[in-house]
Amino acid sequence: MTAIEQLERRLWSAADQLRANSKLTSTEYSMPVLGLIFLRHASNRYLDVEPEILASLPSRGGQTRPLTKDDFTRKGALYLRPEAQYDYLLSLPKGQDVAQAIIDAMRSIEADYAEMLAGVLPKDYQIFEPELLRNLLKTFNDEGLRDAGGDVLGRIYEYFLMKFAMVGAQDNGEFFTPPSLVQTIVNFIEPNHGVVLDPACGSGGMFVQTAHFLQESGTTASRAGVVFRGQEKTELTIRLAKMNLAVHGLEGKIEEGNTFYEDKHELLGKADFVMANPPFNVDEVDAEKVKKDPRLPFGLPGVNAKSKVSNGNYLWVSYFYSYLTATGRAGFVMSSQTSSAGHGEKEVRRKLVESGAVDAMVAVRSNFFYTRTVPCELWFLDKGKPAERRDQVLMLDARNVFRKVTRKVYDFSPEQEKNLTAIMWLYRGQTVRYLGLVREYLRQLEAECTLIPDALTPADACLNLLLEAVQAFLARTDEAAEQREALATAVQEWETAQTAYRLDQQALLKDLAAYAATWGHVAKPQAVAGANGQTSLFAPPAANGAADYERQNAEQQQARQAFGPLAAQCKGLSKQLDLLAKLAARAYELAEGPALNAKADPDWDTSTLKKARKALDEQRHYAAEQLQQATYFHRQATWLQTRFPEARLQDVPALVKLVSRADIEANDWSLTPGRYVGVAPAETDEDFDFEEELRDLHLELAGLNEEAGELARIIQSNFEELL
Repeated sequence: MTAIEQLERRLWSAADQLRANSKLTSTEYSMPVLGLIFLRHASNRYLDVEPEILASLPSRGGQTRPLTKDDFTRKGALYLRPEAQYDYLLSLPKGQDVAQAIIDAMRSIEADYAEMLAGVLPKDYQIFEPELLRNLLKTFNDEGLRDAGGDVLGRIYEYFLMKFAMVGAQDNGEFFTPPSLVQTIVNFIEPNHGVVLDPACGSGGMFVQTAHFLQESGTTASRAGVVFRGQEKTELTIRLAKMNLAVHGLEGKIEEGNTFYEDKHELLGKADFVMANPPFNVDEVDAEKVKKDPRLPFGLPGVNAKSKVSNGNYLWVSYFYSYLTATGRAGFVMSSQTSSAGHGEKEVRRKLVESGAVDAMVAVRSNFFYTRTVPCELWFLDKGKPAERRDQVLMLDARNVFRKVTRKVYDFSPEQEKNLTAIMWLYRGQTVRYLGLVREYLRQLEAECTLIPDALTPADACLNLLLEAVQAFLARTDEAAEQREALATAVQEWETAQTAYRLDQQALLKDLAAYAATWGHVAKPQAVAGANGQTSLFAPPAANGAADYERQNAEQQQARQAFGPLAAQCKGLSKQLDLLAKLAARAYELAEGPALNAKADPDWDTSTLKKARKALDEQRHYAAEQLQQATYFHRQATWLQTRFPEARLQDVPALVKLVSRADIEANDWSLTPGRYVGVAPAETDEDFDFEEELRDLHLELAGLNEEAGELARIIQSNFEELL
């Protein structure tokens, strides 16, 4: 777990614990908490740029002019009056109305940024008990946040948005699209210029992820000329979106309106990119109001006896298509039933396919949403498809690609997102980017391997210390023959296993060094440089990057295959370490009792050995995780290379198939990926990960325990109210 992930969880746990000790619901609690994170971020950014501004302020007659709002705007920060700064709120003496002070701080920010934030920031802090509110302020004064940059605080804000969605806050969580789906949409359509529209923008996650994508590519939204436009019908959700943009330092216009009937931004044919997760299966749209809407180039999908559109899904699809420029791209989430719906919806779908703009369809399994368990599909349109692809659609069935986040929620891991994106690259003929990703996996594999020796050393030291202590005790003990024999047997098993472990460890480290010497050149980064000089796989490929694909692919295949035996060695060494820990525990316990009896052994250093035993468990986990990291990136390269061995797109049963318009017509104009990709042949699953399976079982158990605890808390609370 990364440091930022640990910080996210620690802050959520602290804030949620405070909520558990109050009478507030998640809906009441969420906006004020997000407001405090916003304020923490604004204060951090203010303090970060203030010294630079002060150093550059002009002076006249020995007098330096006061700070102004424009000074901070130029630095991408919000100007905060002294009473709106976080440290001021923290320093308020007991007895002073801290809730009113926070409300005054929010009002002062809105007054200074009326165009962007008027009426947006939360002010309902009087709902909190004073002591609870002070504790909340302290929670977000965490050391990890005080020195955090905008990216970190932006992630914390997104994390809290997600967690509130998961516990059902804000209209059952419908304002929030899971990050892995947003990331996949952004990766596929690559919004790197012009107008980016989300006509069902929720909390603005599509815009934020676009900004992350641009940063990864080495630029920013403003430098790339990206303009954000959003529309939402719920005022509370609009507030969330505006706060989300502000906390990430982004500018955009978000209008209130029902997109079924209104185009507030008047962007027909003007959006370069459209991204959305609209509400599914709406059946109360007034057909009379929309039948002449210019955003319906394919006509109405179907009208029922009450003059209502039978299902609003194809209204959304048509709107997204019509917003695009002649070269625009769209990516959006849809109910899985939409791609094969019949009657009037099929007719709209036929016309859409015949337009040549349908680019790709991605099937996603159930449980990706926090409040809905149904499966979904990601649709991708591209009006600028080259002529050779206008008659083709990429069908990608990703229902077997997922990881478990909790017992009830799944997502794509970052590497799974990249692997799916790599298939899109191959479809677009961007082989250099595919090879860049495989090279990056090989580089990460090698980097993780260099950390293995240092990861093993602490566990080895604990084992050696414990073994020497137990061996010494065995040599001097005069315990009964039966007890001594049991201890001697345990020590012998331990010694034998540890000798084998040392030999295998030496062999692995030697083989890893040889591998790096032989194959290290294959893993050297050659992708386009991104922000801060980092390698960016998602930046546009260099013009001369297509040279010698076959040679590069062959070398990468050989490098990955050469690591196969080492991956097996890593797994084997991890199992040996687990066995050693068990043998050490058994022998230690056999020695500890006699050593601590009435005739205590003066040479048995209880304190040191207890610390070593506790440390062994921690260091064993650390070493096992490091061994697993190397094999993890090897598995990612294997997943891609075994499915696309020639670094070219090919049909893969149960995963991907490139279909023609004739194929789609023959299948009743269905755009359901599972209808085309088929079923994988029965075979041994080479990608099976035992450690991952154990992790999933642990998540299942943890989820059940958490639910049991919550039920117990509710029962106890209800019982107390009855009494």
